[in-house]
Amino acid sequence: MSEIAEIEKMVNERRNRDIQLTIEEKELFYKINARTAKGNLDNISRTKSYASFYRRHNEIRWSFLASQVSRNAGWNMTDLEGEWFPKILSKKERKILFSTYERANWLIFSDAYPQLLVYEYSNQVGKPYFHMLKLFSVSRFIESEWEYYWRHREGNRLVTAQIINEQNIIQKPVIEHPYYRKRVFQRFFYNLQDLLHFSSVIFPTLEGRLYGFSVHQFTKLDARIELGKKLASLLFHNSYYDHFLRFSNKVDHTGSRFDYEQYVSERRFRNTPFLRTTYPIIRHTQDNRIDWYRGNRYEKWFDKVELDEQIELTNWYLRKQKQMQVGILIEEILRKNKG
Repeated sequence: MSEIAEIEKMVNERRNRDIQLTIEEKELFYKINARTAKGNLDNISRTKSYASFYRRHNEIRWSFLASQVSRNAGWNMTDLEGEWFPKILSKKERKILFSTYERANWLIFSDAYPQLLVYEYSNQVGKPYFHMLKLFSVSRFIESEWEYYWRHREGNRLVTAQIINEQNIIQKPVIEHPYYRKRVFQRFFYNLQDLLHFSSVIFPTLEGRLYGFSVHQFTKLDARIELGKKLASLLFHNSYYDHFLRFSNKVDHTGSRFDYEQYVSERRFRNTPFLRTTYPIIRHTQDNRIDWYRGNRYEKWFDKVELDEQIELTNWYLRKQKQMQVGILIEEILRKNKG
């Protein structure tokens, strides 16, 4: 049986299956819910939960990728209340941008972390419990991919499947949601950042070098999946992995870009604040989650990616930061003159 046919078979077998829980499974369900809620309090708890899981199960590479991307989300959040963005963005605009980051990352964690904990339990007892993922409204797509991984231990396929799943998770509730589309993704500031590639996902090192990719076409699902695959390929590249892991293990995540800027340049002061002194805990509500998967096997999303020649972004990043700061100062002056 081919790989695609085997996964299709597993999906179809689970499509209409009801779950009768044992007492043990009910206890597991409540424990996973409680641990997920505790880990999903804010960006700091998410980042640390992902990283902690990776230290326990480094075969599940997505958890390390998730912790690194979550660090970037925290830096983006505190940028909004740092030295520069308040000069050109109103308090209301900054609040909306923060809620966009927060909602997307909360949704991903609420979907992904139960998967990780079910896998962990399956490992402990020596048999798969992925049938329980249905209770957490996890997509049939990723449930079948976990089953396939359990049988074949193909880590490359699993990390790609997890990237595909997470980006589909946020597509309709965030990217295509009328509120965020109108107030964020159709606004001038977002489109300017996208056009000029000011946004980026970076992996720092203790040696003061930054690696990663600029982010553009963020609203395009295919583009985000492609970016995720490139980030995974970079993160686990033989030449760089140890550097990224050392930074992750040594540097506590505070949400401030000073976490890595202290290693990059002569700067010895922070111009973005600590996340937990800046933002309160946000109480989210879980909408009725509709499975994004419609039975099509999107094999194009599993295609391998080639890393760009320019993966070290240290000089590029510092140059972009200066360009953005100059642009903000000019805009600030123009606004004052108009006033």
